[in-house]
Amino acid sequence: MQDVKITNVKEYIRKVPKEVRERFEELRTILCAAAPEAEEGISYGMPCLRLHGMLLYYACHAKHYGLYPYSETIVEFSEKLEGYETSKGTVKFPHGKKLPKKLITDMVKHRVKQSKEKALKKSMQKKKA
Repeated sequence: MQDVKITNVKEYIRKVPKEVRERFEELRTILCAAAPEAEEGISYGMPCLRLHGMLLYYACHAKHYGLYPYSETIVEFSEKLEGYETSKGTVKFPHGKKLPKKLITDMVKHRVKQSKEKALKKSMQKKKA
């Protein structure tokens, strides 16, 4: 999917294989609903959500959908992520399996909370200076 420079999420989705596109669009819907204030974009060739900086990335791969909510989120949700392949900052949701909507929503809301807290802290530091 990385052969042509993709500039927006709709372009990315058009490149997702038809047999897994519907579930990928479901993932996008879950993510956007959990972070309605976030702005969609493309970064590093992947769809992303931004809210006071980068919130998360997501992508479609040959055998799974990747969610990249940063390593602290993976650690925070490690018990609930049992049964899914994870790495430092990645969760893999296999094609053909139902997406865990509540778990994904909870992880995104966690990231939104972190992002807002970080922005508030930064704002307070600027006011002190």
